[in-house]
Formats: sequence, structure tokens, C-alpha cells
Amino acid sequence: MFIKQLSVFVENKSGRLAEITAIIAEANIDIRALSIADTTDFGILRLVVDKPDEAEKTLKEAGLTVSLTNVIAVGISDKPGGFANAMKVLAEKAISIEYMYAFVSRDAERAYLIMRVKDNDTAACILLENGYELLSEDSVYRM
Repeated sequence: MFIKQLSVFVENKSGRLAEITAIIAEANIDIRALSIADTTDFGILRLVVDKPDEAEKTLKEAGLTVSLTNVIAVGISDKPGGFANAMKVLAEKAISIEYMYAFVSRDAERAYLIMRVKDNDTAACILLENGYELLSEDSVYRM
């Protein structure tokens, strides 16, 4: 029900993101979704990849600071109000979202979100009870 997300500490300097993504590419690991948030000096690169455990090991061996976190991948209706409805369902149960990002799919009817919440189990149950599709690791990796 949950998927693994890599969080990589990235120094905010020219070419660093290219270096990190090259390490991932050389290991034959496919990036399915990503988000980066930065400050003046550093950033956090969040990645969903097809081989998260292997990616974590490879990046750590390259000297990077990396962690794995369980996140929720949820499918929502790709039409006006689809996102708002999903957020309303969580808000009504006081589920606070720490961060979120979207990713691309070949399915024209659905949009997909990666979200980090304080309590994955509760959020997952609420979403399922309200008819939302939660994606498995395997389904995300095959998109």
C-alpha cells in the first residue's frame, strides 16, 4: 500500500543534480517521480525509482546522504475538482500533509500524487474508504 521514496541531501552547486542522476542512470535505475526543494546552500531531492533499495545503496556508496521513507501514491480523477475532493477527504479527518508532488502517467483519466503525511496508515484508510486508488510499488514502477 505504501511506496518507498528516496530523500537525497544535495549541495546547492552547479552540476550536483547532474552527478546524482548520472549515478542513478549508470546503475540502470529508472526515475518514476521526483521533487526538489532547495535553500541557498542545499536541497532535498525526493525520488521514486523502480529499484529503491538498490538506489539507496548505490547513492550511499557514492558518499551521498540518503534515506528511505514510506509515502502514499494515490490516483485521483483528472478533472476539475479531483484534487480538491481528495484534499477535502483528508482535511475532514484532520490529516496534515507534510509535502506532496505529482507525477506523470500514461493514463489520461487519472492524475497521480505522492504524499507524505504524519500517519500513513490512517491517511491510506481514509482515502480507500472514500474510493481513492492507492498504488502499489509495482504499479508505480511500471508506469
